[in-house]
Amino acid sequence: MLKDKKYPLLAKPESLSSGVYQRILKEEAGWEFLNFEARMLKKGEVWKAETGDHEFGIILLSGNYTATTNKGSWATKNGRKSVFEGIAHTLYLPRHTSFEICAESEILDLGIGWCETDRDFDPVFKTPDQADIEIRGGDNATRQINSLLQPGFPCHRLVAVEVYTPSGNWSSFPAHKHDERIISPAGELLEARLEETYFYKIDKAQGYAIQQVYTSDRRLDEIAVARNNDVVMVPKGYHPVAAGHGYNVYYLNFLTGSDQSLANTPDPDHTWIFNSWKGKDPRIPMVTAEMNNNA
Repeated sequence: MLKDKKYPLLAKPESLSSGVYQRILKEEAGWEFLNFEARMLKKGEVWKAETGDHEFGIILLSGNYTATTNKGSWATKNGRKSVFEGIAHTLYLPRHTSFEICAESEILDLGIGWCETDRDFDPVFKTPDQADIEIRGGDNATRQINSLLQPGFPCHRLVAVEVYTPSGNWSSFPAHKHDERIISPAGELLEARLEETYFYKIDKAQGYAIQQVYTSDRRLDEIAVARNNDVVMVPKGYHPVAAGHGYNVYYLNFLTGSDQSLANTPDPDHTWIFNSWKGKDPRIPMVTAEMNNNA
């Protein structure tokens, strides 16, 4: 547990075969904007809701669905069987959208982030082949980032990426933070103030990742052991991850806050590492859009 109760860190999932099995509401987290949930539906089940004054990002973790809204309809045809067998479909729904999502596979698994907005945008259905893949880091800090709701995406605040970290590798490293808004004298955004969730999937049931969340003054300095379907909340500070040896790690990041941005500041103690890498881990990329076609 965190010493400072104002900063929750680790949330365990509910043991449900269908329905919401993970939920982080901004009021419970002590946040201003970000909400997250993971939801599982059985074939033929329907999730019916209204976005209200919020914008929604709906990420397909596995399965297939049809989505019917008052602003359009879409269907997935090649949804991945698991997060380790392809890239996500992403459905962005603006505020004041009523929707129904029907499970078309035996199990439909969704990760959903949402936040309040006072702006209007068009809905967007983004297919796996439209997600940019970035290989970041080097050596045993190599990881794969798939851009889902990337900075510049036509929405107000939401950002979402999915990250793949091979067995034994470090991720989100060297560590960075995004807990204050910093503007350069020239007007450039150097760091955004963002709230963030890490939602984990591990490729083996007994697997795990280790995540640290710490501030420079160490008033917040905690370790979380994240297992399948856990959420680690990042209220502030630096937040690196290490994948347990033998276990490939996936996490879905939702962020929202002062800007629709990923601007951050790396921990100055570790920036020297950026220039130390000799190459990339050959296990990356771990997933591609072509894998969806074989699902």
